[in-house]
Amino acid sequence: MLDHKKVYAFALNPWVVVAMLGGGFALGLYQPEASLRLGFVGDVYVDMLKMIALPFMVSAVIFSLQRLFREGGAGGLLARVGIVFVVFSIAVAALGAATLMVMRPGENLSNETKQTFGKIVGNDLNSSDTVMSLQGVDPPTKSVTFAEVLVSIVPSNIFASLASGETLKALVFALLFGLAVGQVPARISDGLTQSLETIYHACQTLMRWLNYPLPIILLCMSASQMAKTGIGPLQAMAQFVIAFCVASLIALVLATLIIWKRSNASLGQTLSALRGPFALALATRSSATCMPIMIEGLVDRLGFARSRVELLVPLSVSLLRIGPVIYYVAATMFIAQLYGRDLGPTEIAVVMSSSILAGFASAGMTGLLTVSLVGLTSSYLGLPFEAAFILFLAVDPLCDMLRTLVLVIGNSAAVSIVCARPLRI
Repeated sequence: MLDHKKVYAFALNPWVVVAMLGGGFALGLYQPEASLRLGFVGDVYVDMLKMIALPFMVSAVIFSLQRLFREGGAGGLLARVGIVFVVFSIAVAALGAATLMVMRPGENLSNETKQTFGKIVGNDLNSSDTVMSLQGVDPPTKSVTFAEVLVSIVPSNIFASLASGETLKALVFALLFGLAVGQVPARISDGLTQSLETIYHACQTLMRWLNYPLPIILLCMSASQMAKTGIGPLQAMAQFVIAFCVASLIALVLATLIIWKRSNASLGQTLSALRGPFALALATRSSATCMPIMIEGLVDRLGFARSRVELLVPLSVSLLRIGPVIYYVAATMFIAQLYGRDLGPTEIAVVMSSSILAGFASAGMTGLLTVSLVGLTSSYLGLPFEAAFILFLAVDPLCDMLRTLVLVIGNSAAVSIVCARPLRI
């Protein structure tokens, strides 16, 4: 008789995840043609997860807000959310800046590395018309104003926003609608609440089913990605990738320690609760698709209040973009070092604040769009980003995994701080 619990635990085992990733990279490196044909497996899997993510988020936010208003204390909770989100954003931006200042990956590069940069950009590094010669200046990317950001997050048509997968717009609708439903008498709104809760639990069940084939999915996705990019870009950008890995690892360790202390559980129980979000974040590179398993880990395994977690997880995933914030700080400071620009305290503060803004604007974005926002942070300092864009895009699959992983685990830590400590008997 097949033990489904053991199969599920095996699929989410961190060592299995690492082994499948390593096997996929090796397969993509040595069998690129066969690996490219496996790419459709990951595409189908991620599309199925995205299919579930938005209805899950909308239903969870609306009925959680309704429950929150019935129980009371909504104002205090939302104030605490704001404080925690601001503190976390500033802390991770400072962490990214400190790591790049200590490691300085963009300085003292070898001539061979510079030549590789030039080839990737598509020009000779020594030619006068190439920005990578560190002498030219590209026109700065147009900065985004607060008014433009505000206009961009308000949905004019919620059905169009759902159809196009605009997570932040869907969240704004869910928050406003949930606040309104919370003011409706229970005898009228109970029917809607039960329907939304049914949708929520159905989506959670679907997500659990999709975790079973995760090892095979990881193998196919990593093999296909390695076959597309090869190992050259990784070698050329190795110092940046290492620095970003260090900053991400520090953030992950700190987030795990926070969850451990807040949950009153043992370290082993905490790590066990986080292995599901860890595996899914690496596999999908989509924070929205990790929401159900984040809730499962915090509620079912660590004992945090379901009514709070079901509201705060979708809220944090959309608004607290700590993974992208670290990335934008690291990328901007790497470009500054690459072009020999020394940044003072004021300029570093500008990098941090613009990176927090760019992180907020990155909600719902993936791949090229996420990387392109480095141009926003660079423009505040007049740094040319366009020539270096292809360099970051080449190594983005690995950086994207780290961004998602930091966001998922870090946001779980933020939720654990906002929620009351679970009682342990």
